[in-house]
Amino acid sequence: MKLAVLICRILLGLLFVFAGASGFIIINHPPPMPGAAGQFQQIFFASRWVLMVDTVELVCGLLLLVNRYVPLALVTLAAVFANIFAFHITMMPSGLPPGIIAFALWVVCAWPFKDAFAALFRQRYS
Repeated sequence: MKLAVLICRILLGLLFVFAGASGFIIINHPPPMPGAAGQFQQIFFASRWVLMVDTVELVCGLLLLVNRYVPLALVTLAAVFANIFAFHITMMPSGLPPGIIAFALWVVCAWPFKDAFAALFRQRYS
């Protein structure tokens, strides 16, 4: 199991390092998308909001690769995944399969840290 977690952590880290870095590379020339997804992407890039999101992805990917602050990176990426799924479910369902595969990698990486995440699911903290 440790080997599977290691492989998934490295793959997920590489995925987010490349995804994060790509935003900085294509900031002025994003690929065209049809419909509402294209309108959303146009605003996302024109406002430069993409740079903040890609910075988060890049930093979290690097944290996963160097095996430091992994629970923090995974919690932060959970928010990124929520946005990825919201985008693809509402505007571009054809992009869901890669997101589901990436999320499966996230689940394998997060499983050993389930005790660290338990406090997030407490109804009351006292």
